Amino acid sequence: MICAVPDDRKRVSTDDEPPYRRYAFLNPYNLSLLVGAGTAAAATGHWWIAVCAAATEGLWMLFGPDSKVLQRTLWEKRWERSKRGDIEDRQNKKFTRLTPEDQARATALRDQRARIQQLAADNPTIAVDLLKDELAKLDGLLEDFLDLAIVCGRCETQLRGFDVVDLQRRWQFYQDQVKHFPKGDKRGEVAAKNLEVLNQRKNRMDVMQRNLQTARGHMDLMENSFRLLGDEIVTMADPTELATRLDDLRIGVQAIRETSEEVEEAYDDVEEPGKHMRG
Repeated sequence: MICAVPDDRKRVSTDDEPPYRRYAFLNPYNLSLLVGAGTAAAATGHWWIAVCAAATEGLWMLFGPDSKVLQRTLWEKRWERSKRGDIEDRQNKKFTRLTPEDQARATALRDQRARIQQLAADNPTIAVDLLKDELAKLDGLLEDFLDLAIVCGRCETQLRGFDVVDLQRRWQFYQDQVKHFPKGDKRGEVAAKNLEVLNQRKNRMDVMQRNLQTARGHMDLMENSFRLLGDEIVTMADPTELATRLDDLRIGVQAIRETSEEVEEAYDDVEEPGKHMRG
């Protein structure tokens, strides 16, 4: 398989609205009151307690989830913590798949992201609320970096499996056979099929090498851009400056992803080198 850029985020729910009703119902205080009322009603036989509790719960679930005060002070923070936990878990799983060298680079990039966020909070000319959405893109870029590093590691492993000398030797052998046997000779036809497969394998290797170089170059660009942002954020006055730079980086990663997927489709029929020879 050609080294396509993975995008595990496609499997993550795109629903970005906090589940206010679930938070309103499944919280310790609400559940404690419900259980307490039910227990008291059962113990005393005064079922009006359970009826009143049910009525109160109905009113709570009707109006409580829409409370802007509760949303702002409790549930949105809970939602942010939940999303942050999901992101960190996903990134940590990807981190374990990296080579030691790429793990060190990813750790440095994570530290640089934290530095940018702190410098943005310390910049008196920019309202942190205005930068919230833009700074969130740093997490996406860090995950893009992890994706690219995984791709590079897989490509490098595959490329090490190519025996260039043997490939060239086989190519020359079948090239000579194609020239030697007359047209219509079955041996020449089989040699031509072998030559076609070897040419496709060589092209596949060349494309992987180009993709690898492109991905590594973009990883370098992301590291350099994070360092530059760390320098610029101190004096930055307009949040759109940050937005433009981050968006450009993500567009570059998407271009690599699309190219890799196109290459994978184009070379999918040569996953088994001997397929044409059996045909």
